[in-house]
Amino acid sequence: MAKTLRLKFKTDSDASWALSLRYPKNGITLAEATTAANAVITAGIFVKNPQTFAGAEVVDRTVTEIIV
Repeated sequence: MAKTLRLKFKTDSDASWALSLRYPKNGITLAEATTAANAVITAGIFVKNPQTFAGAEVVDRTVTEIIV
């Protein structure tokens, strides 16, 4: 099982923008996700910078390998 924290943003042109981070801790709170998202916004290190935080989600995925 692989978990990913997806931070969702809006850009200044109102486009959707997301950042996926592997290995989030269990039980991450909205306050913690918001703090991380605000750090991304403040850093300004992306060409198309996110402007506002639009939400967060933890994606839990299971991959089953089929051996041939």
